[in-house]
Amino acid sequence: MRLEVQLFASLRERAGRSVITLDDLPEALDVAGLKRELARRHPELGDLSVVRGVVGTDYVSETTALKTGDKVALLPQVSGGEPDSAAVLARGLFELCRERLEPALAQARVADPLCGAICSFTGTTRAENRGRSVLRLEYEAFDAMTAPEMARIFERCRRELEADDGARALRMLVQHRVGTVAVGEPSVVIAVASPHRDLDFRACRFLIDELKQSLPIWKKELYPDGQHWIGERS
Repeated sequence: MRLEVQLFASLRERAGRSVITLDDLPEALDVAGLKRELARRHPELGDLSVVRGVVGTDYVSETTALKTGDKVALLPQVSGGEPDSAAVLARGLFELCRERLEPALAQARVADPLCGAICSFTGTTRAENRGRSVLRLEYEAFDAMTAPEMARIFERCRRELEADDGARALRMLVQHRVGTVAVGEPSVVIAVASPHRDLDFRACRFLIDELKQSLPIWKKELYPDGQHWIGERS
């Protein structure tokens, strides 16, 4: 069997690439076996015991069987290491990230069998703004304030949309980059899951609009001939 394994964050840096191709794998192989084989062939990856497996866009268990053609990814622990429990996502989970955001993985983290809808928003760096060519963006955050302020935004979202634990339940994840973001790369990702689509759409729109108004994150545009701090804070 042949598999391509996608790597992220620290795993990508250790490997020096984002994809590792493995040939001549056993036909009967689960995620745990794949991790053992990766560790044997690529010891530079280090300890994989706490690394989570993803097939497609779904987190899977160690005993999940793999087959040729599966889209497999290995994910190190996310920022802060807090588990994506139902209670955490119902309150709303916010992460500041220094590495590239992956919208599909954010959607996978909010997915749940009880949720029939997932809505997401991805904001990317555009190559031109106000008639000027943009080389890249640089984001700066007031780290100690971002999480408390985002918690207040999540609370307002739940209150104004009358979200609860039943048919109007929400699972919310917001990720924002800090540091340098290249043209075309995501700077903010919002993923929301709920039983029905209307609440999803409204929550996603509410979160990005409120975030841009009050979250203490600032961006600077860099041009071939200068730079400028944008009036919006995100």
